[in-house]
Amino acid sequence: MRVARNLEDLHSPEANVNKDTALDERGQPINDRTMKPNKHDILTGSRPDGTAYAAGYDYTCGNWTKSGAEGSAMVGHHDRAGPIPHPWAVSWNSSHLSRGRGQDNLRGTGGDGLFYCFAAK
Repeated sequence: MRVARNLEDLHSPEANVNKDTALDERGQPINDRTMKPNKHDILTGSRPDGTAYAAGYDYTCGNWTKSGAEGSAMVGHHDRAGPIPHPWAVSWNSSHLSRGRGQDNLRGTGGDGLFYCFAAK
């Protein structure tokens, strides 16, 4: 199933990243915000347009090498659900910061430390 026509489309509000297209490595759906445990957070580290944050803002947990309570990662929501219907809250790639680094902290904000991969055809 196509999620975007190109990179610009992927980082637009029209991107088809949602709970029906965000699948695990076995093609199975990932728990959304209404399920237990909630795993709707996607580790992205990016701004809404898909670009990196400016120097000095570490929203990638040291380029995905650090763990622990200090710092945080930018996450999006694969189910496009948030606490309010505002574009930032329902963004698949830039909704909010995690509570910290490491699996337990990521789970505390509705994630599981999952990364998403995209294939070009």
